[in-house]
Amino acid sequence: MAKRVLVLNGPNLNLLGTREPDIYGAETLQDVEALCQRTGEEFGLTVVFRQSNHEGELITWIHEARQTADAIVINPAGYSHTSVAIHDALKGVGLPVVEVHISNIHQRESFRHHSYVSAVAFGVICGFGVNGYRMALTALAEKLK
Repeated sequence: MAKRVLVLNGPNLNLLGTREPDIYGAETLQDVEALCQRTGEEFGLTVVFRQSNHEGELITWIHEARQTADAIVINPAGYSHTSVAIHDALKGVGLPVVEVHISNIHQRESFRHHSYVSAVAFGVICGFGVNGYRMALTALAEKLK
């Protein structure tokens, strides 16, 4: 049976391709979803892909993942630096988590250098553009064997 991976995207990622392309690139969120689906197929993973600008909705999906997923890839975007609630939700479900950032958050403003999610992720990928999602799914495929 295929392992199930929930790929969550936080606020403003729906603007990919148009928002600050010099930082985030020209790929759209639909392009990222297609990349994740192709990568999932390659590794025998079922990928469920979601985005929300609402913290509570992301937390609800994380809670649901306890029953519906084997692992989580999350790009918490701005919530990385502010959300203890997302940290607690991820910790509470006890699933393997990979945190992804399109840009290198450590080369940006100092407030972006800390992520509450990193403490509960077994891996953090940042600065590789949207290819970071592929890297995350590759790592999870290996971990879920």
